[in-house]
Amino acid sequence: MLGRKMSGCKSEQVNIKFLVKMKKSTMETFQLLTEFYGEDCMSRACVFEWHKRFSEGRESLKDDRPGRPHTAVTNDNIEKVRDVIRKDRRLGVRAVGEKNNLGRESVRQILRQELNMRKVCTKMVPKCCQMNKRNVARNCVWTFCNALRMNQIC
Repeated sequence: MLGRKMSGCKSEQVNIKFLVKMKKSTMETFQLLTEFYGEDCMSRACVFEWHKRFSEGRESLKDDRPGRPHTAVTNDNIEKVRDVIRKDRRLGVRAVGEKNNLGRESVRQILRQELNMRKVCTKMVPKCCQMNKRNVARNCVWTFCNALRMNQIC
């Protein structure tokens, strides 16, 4: 099957674990699995890897290999994004990402979750929590937008 991960199917892992406890060799295990699952069987390399893990005493079926670390949202990157936004609030997520060598989704996550900012009328503004502050900010933004429409502001 294309696109299958090394973790494969849980039932196949359970069967591999059972065959290891039955003292079957790796090749015998692979042959029995391909005989039973046919084309849907996990690859030979995966069967051999899981057989090795279970014969070394592993009990868990969970694939705990390390994945790609989430290193984009760090305190340093949060400060960089904050500084860029403070200098020019009109920048979009893509432009901020290009200035800091960060991905678009990482910048969006930093802005929304870490800095509590939203894009309002092409400007990044802090998210207001209290209702009266929200109304003041909304009125300020509407005034700004109306002034832009009338070309009163550059």
